[in-house]
Amino acid sequence: MAHCMESPEHFLLQGKAECLYTNVSQRVRFVLKFIWDQQQYVHFDSDVGVFVADTVLGQPDATYWNSQKEELEYSRGAVDSVCQRNYGVAEQAHVLGRTKPKVKVSPAKSGAQAHPDALICSVTGFYPGNIEVKWLKNGQEQTAGAVSTELMQNGDWTFQILVMLEVTLHSGDIYTCQVEHSSLPGPITVLWEVQLDSSRSKMLTGIGGFVLGLIFLALGLLVYLRKKKGLLR
Repeated sequence: MAHCMESPEHFLLQGKAECLYTNVSQRVRFVLKFIWDQQQYVHFDSDVGVFVADTVLGQPDATYWNSQKEELEYSRGAVDSVCQRNYGVAEQAHVLGRTKPKVKVSPAKSGAQAHPDALICSVTGFYPGNIEVKWLKNGQEQTAGAVSTELMQNGDWTFQILVMLEVTLHSGDIYTCQVEHSSLPGPITVLWEVQLDSSRSKMLTGIGGFVLGLIFLALGLLVYLRKKKGLLR
């Protein structure tokens, strides 16, 4: 049984631009194709330098565009302005794909207290942007209290990101910032160990000296009293 169907109300008009590279970038062609209802009807090839009709439908367009000096010059110049330029961008992106991130851990304080209440892991200069940054405390991953910035662009195709972790410090704890990226053979880890600060060390030293002084004072006083008691006899 044959079925009769009405013609579709709309047809699809497509424009496709192609950059064709031979011997890497030594020879470049720019081809612009126009397709109507799945059939190419006119195109521009930089090797020819003009628009060429592929069907009767494309003849009026080819004739018109070839008569437009600015349109023709733009299409001819697309080899440099579009193809060569984009090849350079793609080549740079390919090189940047091997760029490894730099990782640094630094303490941060929000008030006048002597101890930091947060640690910041700065990851900079990496490409592409997909990256995973984790905080670990004594080997255990920390998710509570971890806050990350948005992925930031540096303007040279590389990225950076900061991940902060709120901490409650105890002597001997070891915090680790772990970074995984496609440019790395394995994770980068940067350690930060909790240590007593200099002011607390000085305070403990002072207390120790004071206690030691009291001991010597007591011993001296004891010797003096014994000698005095012996004289009185």
